[in-house]
Amino acid sequence: MTPIKNKNIILGIDPGYGRIGIAIVEKTNKGEKLIYSECFETDGKLPHHERLLLVGEKIKKIIKKYHPNKMAIETLLWSKNKKTALQVAEARGVILLEGARSSLLICEYNPNQIKLAVTGYGKSDKKQVISMVEKLIKINPSTNGKKRRDDEYDAIATALTCAAISLSTDILV
Repeated sequence: MTPIKNKNIILGIDPGYGRIGIAIVEKTNKGEKLIYSECFETDGKLPHHERLLLVGEKIKKIIKKYHPNKMAIETLLWSKNKKTALQVAEARGVILLEGARSSLLICEYNPNQIKLAVTGYGKSDKKQVISMVEKLIKINPSTNGKKRRDDEYDAIATALTCAAISLSTDILV
């Protein structure tokens, strides 16, 4: 029997290949609450297919543990490095596959939408996003003595975007 998913739990993902931002945010009547976040890293010495497997297994494990019903994921911003862009696209495909396998509602946002939702300005820089994330949700700047990475903040921002857009959609209904 599959556990009932809490409709207020959002899995936020900042997709990457070497580093993936992962966040679990709960949307409550009192606002959003950060349940979990991390920057998951794959070993660059491993073969490509093994790194993709690790990404899929990590996402599956997070979904199984926290039972989200939504996945908020950032769309790709194409870079000049085509090899890296393709690797990130493949990792993103693995992440989307795991979300679909778990019957999550998948919400995709481009970087400008996330920046606009979090800071009010679609061309904000990383520092502005981090600063606003820390104001919008109770968050410690470090976990287990390790400073949070940009990828982790981006995952939290992506989940917060989903929570904000879901709220405005809920009001309209």
